[in-house]
Amino acid sequence: MDAKHLGTLVIAAGLGLVLVGVGVRFGLFAWFGRLPGDLRIEGEPTRVYVPLTSMLVVSLALGLVAWAVRKLS
Repeated sequence: MDAKHLGTLVIAAGLGLVLVGVGVRFGLFAWFGRLPGDLRIEGEPTRVYVPLTSMLVVSLALGLVAWAVRKLS
């Protein structure tokens, strides 16, 4: 990968992070962490939270991004 492609990839990643940040700021991801399959166990002394479904969504999204990057380069 030459410097031109690497620079384009870094700019695209930065723009993607900015878009995600704006989405988080304005509450577009309020559903995240409250999906069916996210385990939440609350007792008197402790709370346990295991975001199984949310992490599957993150894994799928990152996999799609990695696939797209490989296809474009």
